Amino acid sequence: MNYEVRVRPRSEREVLIKQRLENSDEYEEIYDFRGGSFSLKVISLPIDVPVYRMGNCRAFSAQQSEIAARDLPKNFFEKGQESSTVQQRQHQILLKLAKQGTSSVVPIIDVLRQETQRDKILITCTGIVVNGNRRLSAMRELYRNKDGSVDERFGHVRCAVLPPDTTRDEVDDIEADLQAKQETKLDYDWIGDARLVRRQVNKGRTTKEVADRLRRSKADVENVLQALEEADLYLNEWVKKPGQYDLVAAEGQQIFGDIPKSIAKKDPSLQNASRAIAFSLFENRDRVSGRVYDLKSSFGKLAPKVLNLLQAQLIIDNNPADLDEDVEDDFAIDIENDEDTLNYSSIIEALRNESTKEEAVSTLIESCETAIELDKGQKSEKAALKALSQAHTKLAGIDITLAGDDTLRAMLKQIESIKTILERMEEGIKKRQ
Repeated sequence: MNYEVRVRPRSEREVLIKQRLENSDEYEEIYDFRGGSFSLKVISLPIDVPVYRMGNCRAFSAQQSEIAARDLPKNFFEKGQESSTVQQRQHQILLKLAKQGTSSVVPIIDVLRQETQRDKILITCTGIVVNGNRRLSAMRELYRNKDGSVDERFGHVRCAVLPPDTTRDEVDDIEADLQAKQETKLDYDWIGDARLVRRQVNKGRTTKEVADRLRRSKADVENVLQALEEADLYLNEWVKKPGQYDLVAAEGQQIFGDIPKSIAKKDPSLQNASRAIAFSLFENRDRVSGRVYDLKSSFGKLAPKVLNLLQAQLIIDNNPADLDEDVEDDFAIDIENDEDTLNYSSIIEALRNESTKEEAVSTLIESCETAIELDKGQKSEKAALKALSQAHTKLAGIDITLAGDDTLRAMLKQIESIKTILERMEEGIKKRQ
């Protein structure tokens, strides 16, 4: 990285921009602003004058991840717009984005290197960049060479300037309108896009109004919001890494988008357990053969079957009365279970507890695959025998002489529960013979 950001004082920027606006006779037309098209004056500014806008949703994921990783104040970026230190951090984030490309999209920095600036960036009268933050970061980096020399083609940046009375809400809406255009959607990761949608809703707009502005369906907007809520729950409650959106930004869009639809009609306890299945699969996706998406029915319609298989193989009970008093389901989200509703706290605990997690996750993946194969009718004849054999192996390997005295009462409860399950199974088998 070659460019060092040094923020000019706001008053100095305002004076310079005002002077250049007075001497400009060039205009740029923008659309979807204040009910229609709007003519803005165009000026040229030294490359060091514009200031990166911290509220840009495109950089939101990276900002939050950096805050979490470096233990920075939560408002580090939000409150640091006039700080050279914070602007330098933002420059690094934006430059990384400017260097990204796909098989069909050339990185912005490479385009600018060949063609220099073609489109104006959009700024406020104080020099805050509303549209063109990545382009500015790329131009700045191209301006300063590694040997300290400069490329004068990037010494100035052409800007269209919004009127002085532009409000913060109008700036947010401009970003939303730009995101609504098809050609800009690829520029946002799904977390940044969801953040933009949430910000629009937080202005008091209905999901229908937001959908119309973004040129999407109401259902799509609602699903985006729900997916972001699930991602926040995963980061905050499951992996205990709040704000580290880089953990979900690259690969999480599909699974977190599927969770709300998969748990929608389930009772609260089963919703919680279904989330635990989905979260465990995503967290351990490198241990899944194939794609996690291929197992999505395991936290959807097949969740009860998966949980039954998992319960049998882990030799744990789902009756709340038989839970160890020391086991708490801190993953529960304000749920109340009636007497007829199964409680999956022990299963969730097994998937989260560091001492049981390794085995529980392996068993979960196997249970998911088995449940799906059973549903397809591919292993229906031998699946029950296999699960029973695995349970027998686990029981045979238990050495009670090594058990601590404080676990004996809980072990007796587990044994009574296992007896009840075996009696039910035996009765069912005899009826079929």
